[in-house]
Amino acid sequence: MILRQVLEKMNPGSIRVQVNLRSSVFICGYQIFMAQYFQIHPVNPQARLIKRAVDIVRAGGVIAYPTDSSYALGCHIGDKEAMERIRRIRRVDDRHNFTLVCRDLSEVAQYARVGNADYRLLRANTPGPYTFILPATREVPRRLQHPKRKTIGLRVPDHVIAQSLLAELNEPLMSSTLILPGEDLPLSDPEEIRTRLEHELDLVIDGGFCGLDPTSVIELEDGAVTLVRQGKGDTARFAT
Repeated sequence: MILRQVLEKMNPGSIRVQVNLRSSVFICGYQIFMAQYFQIHPVNPQARLIKRAVDIVRAGGVIAYPTDSSYALGCHIGDKEAMERIRRIRRVDDRHNFTLVCRDLSEVAQYARVGNADYRLLRANTPGPYTFILPATREVPRRLQHPKRKTIGLRVPDHVIAQSLLAELNEPLMSSTLILPGEDLPLSDPEEIRTRLEHELDLVIDGGFCGLDPTSVIELEDGAVTLVRQGKGDTARFAT
């Protein structure tokens, strides 16, 4: 990267490194932030790195992390500033729908009103690469709800690193698929994510390649099923 080339040529005495949420360097009085980069094992995640990643989220950080469909951007559910940073990275407006990534169905039930018929569909298809649109409960901040329909997108990922983050966090991650402006597919290479977003993220989690497809989006309402977006996962099972 250009920054690293500059650092190599400069007098080491003019450079100071500081680690907080992001690493930062001071070059000639200017502070430049850089994302931290954790290589986490996709089958046996290192507990100390998972804890450090969750500490970054709780402190207001924005992270890139792997899921069972693609890489995603995530932040704390209550952090409005972090949510706005994700909007700026993706260049989306306030009508963009964020997803609450949950550990299990008990968390889903905290944030969505789930009828019996909908619960049976959720139980049969979670965890998995599906985002479900459901009526939001009062636990969901208004800024995360659809402005007119008062719905929220929720999902339970089938991915060890994502599940480890959620278990340590003990609440959902507010998330958005990592698709950059003008592109059709999510970023899938963690090294590329670091190269392109190093100064906009607080952490990149390298969990290896995890796919290029966004989730399929399914809207549920009292047993009625609407396919909103075809993505990863078999949607024929939702045919009525």
